[in-house]
Amino acid sequence: MICLTVVLLAKDAADAPRLRDLLGTAMRSSRTEPGCLRFDVYHSEAEPRRFLLVEHWESPEALDRHRTGEAYTTIYKPQVLPLVDRDGHPSNLLE
Repeated sequence: MICLTVVLLAKDAADAPRLRDLLGTAMRSSRTEPGCLRFDVYHSEAEPRRFLLVEHWESPEALDRHRTGEAYTTIYKPQVLPLVDRDGHPSNLLE
């Protein structure tokens, strides 16, 4: 299993509502993809510009497939990434 934690910070606070909608749509779509064990998006109450994505994938290959899927290619990459600063952390879950 591979876990990915991504911190997104909206470049402009005015984009936060749009980002919330886009990320919610992408989350729901990503959850249906083969190999997705968990895909959650959190929106900070303390800092409205900040979003946190927590993803669990069966394998690195499943994560690679996700990056060719509809949610990533039609929502995340073209619509979300231009509006945010991104800090991603691939990691392994301790057991």
